[in-house]
Amino acid sequence: MKSRCTWPTTPLGIAYHDREWGVPVHDDRVLFEFLILEGAQAGLSWETILNKRENYRKAFAGFDPKKISRFPNSRIKMLLKNPGIVRNKLKINSTVSNAKAFLTVQKEFGSFDAYVWRFVGGKPKVNRGRKVPATSPESDKLSKDLLQRGFKFAGSTIFYAFMQAVGMVDDHAPHCFRKPRA
Repeated sequence: MKSRCTWPTTPLGIAYHDREWGVPVHDDRVLFEFLILEGAQAGLSWETILNKRENYRKAFAGFDPKKISRFPNSRIKMLLKNPGIVRNKLKINSTVSNAKAFLTVQKEFGSFDAYVWRFVGGKPKVNRGRKVPATSPESDKLSKDLLQRGFKFAGSTIFYAFMQAVGMVDDHAPHCFRKPRA
């Protein structure tokens, strides 16, 4: 039996923990997916979002920021009626505006990957403590920069969770089989 972090308690949560959480991501589409999912999660459980993830992929064009940036108001109105996603007007609208901001960052830096990973010096920050923070100086800086670039649902707590999800920060528990050994 594998020793893992204590937070995953369902088969879906365990699979996510074991295969994805904390694995460094450098693919812009996947980074955009987590940016959208973490924003959608605000105020909800991550398990809720994991359960809706496939619905999000279908509703939001496979997380293609180019397609999403062109969603007309009629598409947004349809999304507000979609029971498979979180039907919050601010979150849905932010997905469209964040797609536009994402594309601008890609153009400026060559990729979103090149932009975002510089906030941790290009490699994962491995935290060795038992207490997992809600924010960090790096998530504070990233959040502030994203907000200045027009991103919505880009608070430091949301982006600390994003950094954990995409492997920029490793907060696996010391006993977890996924924790890098020094």
